[in-house]
Amino acid sequence: MSGQEPLQKLSEEVIRLKKERNAIILAHVYQRPEVQEVADYVGDSLGLSQQAASTGADVIVFCGVHFMAESASILCPDKIVLLPEKSAGCPMADMAAVQELKRKKQELPGSIVVCYVNTSAEVKAESDIACTSANAVEIVASLPEDKTVLFVPDKNLGSYIASRNGREMIMWQGYCPAHDSLNRADILKAKAEHPDAMVLVHPECRPEVVKLADLVTSTSGMIRFVKESNASEFIIGTEGGILYPLQQQCPGKRFYLASDALFCHDMKVTTLEKVHRALVSLEPQVKVPEEIRERAFHCLERMLDI
Repeated sequence: MSGQEPLQKLSEEVIRLKKERNAIILAHVYQRPEVQEVADYVGDSLGLSQQAASTGADVIVFCGVHFMAESASILCPDKIVLLPEKSAGCPMADMAAVQELKRKKQELPGSIVVCYVNTSAEVKAESDIACTSANAVEIVASLPEDKTVLFVPDKNLGSYIASRNGREMIMWQGYCPAHDSLNRADILKAKAEHPDAMVLVHPECRPEVVKLADLVTSTSGMIRFVKESNASEFIIGTEGGILYPLQQQCPGKRFYLASDALFCHDMKVTTLEKVHRALVSLEPQVKVPEEIRERAFHCLERMLDI
């Protein structure tokens, strides 16, 4: 039996169970290829949130990390939300503790707290509005100019927003370890090796990296741009999982990962076997307590409204 046959059989069983459970499988673009293949929707945090909010399914299987499953639970309290690997977390989200945020809000009375969606439900409950990398510039631009903005937790995304709209913000000092590992030397090396390639980077990257890019955008923005671009070669500055959908959707183009360090362990711990197990057992479930959910819901709702 070839190595692909067991995966194929498991995929077929996942699809069968999905129909039986009236489930929808949502997968982030950083997930393993075989997990993306069984998903009903593959996208970035904004797209996944929108899909969760609008689904008619009874069960949401979230192939991503914990804060994403929490967001689905916040938006869909009447549905069963499954996170196939309960240990899948986000180091950046862990850098913003709710008690620290409460203390900072006391120091900045009247400020507007904008939280990146890469935060816990508790942090969202203490925030005024959420954003994703796809809509962060637009979200901050929509806020009253006479108000102080506290941006939590990604200092690199915050710096990018400020460079785009000139807004002064107080930045939390969090970051994504994978994206923050990418540096100027990595980009220059990649450009020297592939001089005809366009450089596409995620706004979670350092400012020094952003300055060297031809395009700074979210993962969905990268895929959309590559599909529409006349260019044939691209240096990719985000987590390596995006290479699979890029290669699938743009087979005639070439992609070079800007650094081998662009790898997120948490995004890779979800396997097809764990997706199958979750659909069989309806575990592990993620459920946000109602007193937190209600306040966090308004934070996400304001984002989706914009």
